[in-house]
Amino acid sequence: MANTENAANTESTQEITQYLERLGRQASAAGHVLQALDTEQKNRALTAAAQALVSRKEEILAANARDYEIAETGGMAGGLLDRLRLTEERIEAMAEGLKQIAGLPDPVGEIMDSFDRPNGLHIDKIRVPMGVIGIIYEARPNVTADAFGLCFKTGNAVILKGGKDAFYSNQAITGVLRDTLETMAVPADAIQLIENNDRAVTTAFMRLKKYVDILIPRGGAGLIRAVVENSTIPVIETGTGNCHIYVDEDADLSKAIPVIINAKTQRIGVCNACESLIVHEKIAERFLPELGKALQAKQVEIRGDEKVIETIPGSLPATEEDYGREYLDYIVSVKTVSSVEEAIAHINRYNTGHSDAILTENEAHMEQFLRGVDSACVYANASTRFTDGFEFGFGAEIGISTQKLHARGPMGLKELTTYKYIIRGNGQIRQ
Repeated sequence: MANTENAANTESTQEITQYLERLGRQASAAGHVLQALDTEQKNRALTAAAQALVSRKEEILAANARDYEIAETGGMAGGLLDRLRLTEERIEAMAEGLKQIAGLPDPVGEIMDSFDRPNGLHIDKIRVPMGVIGIIYEARPNVTADAFGLCFKTGNAVILKGGKDAFYSNQAITGVLRDTLETMAVPADAIQLIENNDRAVTTAFMRLKKYVDILIPRGGAGLIRAVVENSTIPVIETGTGNCHIYVDEDADLSKAIPVIINAKTQRIGVCNACESLIVHEKIAERFLPELGKALQAKQVEIRGDEKVIETIPGSLPATEEDYGREYLDYIVSVKTVSSVEEAIAHINRYNTGHSDAILTENEAHMEQFLRGVDSACVYANASTRFTDGFEFGFGAEIGISTQKLHARGPMGLKELTTYKYIIRGNGQIRQ
């Protein structure tokens, strides 16, 4: 029996390997074709894809409704359900993202540097596609279109492994995009979706180094950790978002509450939502009660230190874990501090390197905070919700990178390219 089971497992492993290697070969072949497309060809295909998403929205919405019903029945949390849900407006936003990408400058072929050597060699540093990009993501069907648009514009083929909770949505969106590419005489394999939700397939995909040049995870801490720890492919981390807002002693309090409410409650299930608040103790007595009322009116549970408990009725004690947690829910931690230095130290200890903000009218405190906080995006007097490729004018983003090598912050077109050196000579030989 044991030998039979081992044989069955081996066969299953072989089938998974063969399946993924077929996708890899197809992506590699498509990538070579994409690299030869000019900007006009790519923009026409992106515009056509945007139109197709809108014209076939009923098909996409029906698939999404199927996913949503399964997830809701299964008890998925509200913030994650919001990420999963598609509406006509969200599909139109996906289409608008593709149109914006089409309207952006094409980075491929850009001469990043150019110089001559004393021996007569002329050297150009040229921006080029990565090749094949793999993306593993959770229940965020909008990522399917965003990833395609950014990868396609930069001449990269993409292999997608979406979460099982958005399986039918991803399948529908991918189908629309592939159909569009075929009508434009472009290889449909420029985008491929792994249509197998077996965890073993995901693990094997992380090791498809022969074909995949870069792997990008988008999702919660568990997913990102699993990819970083198991992948043999180079990984660009798109981190979780324990985003902070610090209300300084010199903040304009009339601005502070609207910014905080926007950052916390506009969409609770996104990585750029505010999860942690820090308030200077000098303004705590007059500011915290009003803040508490505003948050509680939005059904936000407040977890804070002793000063917060004293001044906000109904608030709960915060634990050490609360200060470092990405809730993705109607919960926020609140901490009081005695200085901007203490606020910076607290943020750098507990944040995830994503997005943090200061609210202040004190220029010295502002500059100290902007320089001192170690995050991809640091704001002064604005909501953290702006950390987004669309809001930054990138059309969309492949993710928010919280690492420091190659890319950091919203990853747009240029972050999906690498470079090579082109050297022109006239018979030179090295002595």
